[in-house]
Amino acid sequence: MKKLVLVLLVAMMCACALGSTSAEAAWPKDKPFTMLIPFATGGGTDFNARLVGRIMADVLGVRVNCINRTGGQGVVGHTAIAKGEADGYTLGDIEDELTTMHWAGLTDLTYKDLTPLAMIVSVGGAVFVRQDAPYKDMKELIAAIKLLPGRLKASGASHGGIWHLCEAGMLQAEGLKVTDVIWVPNEGAAPSLQDLAAGGLDFVVCTPNEAASLIDAKKVRPLCTITKERIKIWPDVPTLKEATGSDWLLNSWSGIAAPGAISPEMKQNLADAVKKVWETKEFQETMIKAGKQPSYLGPDEFKAFLAQMDENYGKVMKSVGLAK
Repeated sequence: MKKLVLVLLVAMMCACALGSTSAEAAWPKDKPFTMLIPFATGGGTDFNARLVGRIMADVLGVRVNCINRTGGQGVVGHTAIAKGEADGYTLGDIEDELTTMHWAGLTDLTYKDLTPLAMIVSVGGAVFVRQDAPYKDMKELIAAIKLLPGRLKASGASHGGIWHLCEAGMLQAEGLKVTDVIWVPNEGAAPSLQDLAAGGLDFVVCTPNEAASLIDAKKVRPLCTITKERIKIWPDVPTLKEATGSDWLLNSWSGIAAPGAISPEMKQNLADAVKKVWETKEFQETMIKAGKQPSYLGPDEFKAFLAQMDENYGKVMKSVGLAK
């Protein structure tokens, strides 16, 4: 009798294991997905997330409901993603605010509280000068800053904006102080570039696509890109690393993540699905048409990238007095 009971128990355990395996294999079920978006409808984050959701619906043959969870400068939405239901049907778009808001004292949430699935877009900065500026390359610009500390002016964003932080970190990486260049706060790249072309600034840090029209008009020119690799539209423009040897990097990026408690199996399922989305012709062409740079990193590489960005943001935010 005992042997019979033991045999039945073993059989039941095997059946449960097979049932679990079958359930995993059946993913995705006929169940809607939820795509959480930390910022408002109509913005860049919303654009990215809804594009992924639309294509994912086609790739997986499922419905994807996009929900904007705004508030707290990104805290509400990113927290909702981190604490979402970890069943393989909840995911969300994460942005570079994830690596800044805890340094600013807005939340205790960090990238470690979520499960990174893939980086989908990365927008690095670039350094621009007037077309007739005396600096032929970045080395000459850095030399001028060292020769005239506190005299040259730069802009590209508000005080504490991403391109201000990018410029401050770039200076520090060259052994300079953040005060060696006067940062002129501005509402964004467009007015900064106009000021540069008019002679009111010595250089601007912003994204390549934002300067495209003034480059075409031969009003400004790029000295380098602050990216890991040269960008396709400017194959002759060196990276900062190539120009000066500096390893400094601070990108604006977008990615997709799942809740922190998700299982390894579901993590892989979602990561594979996002990769398929990223590889589609529709995703690539839509992003490029929108002036964005499709850039892919898988789960492990994306997590390592987030760790680097988190460290870099922390250092530079402390240097400009923005870290709490």
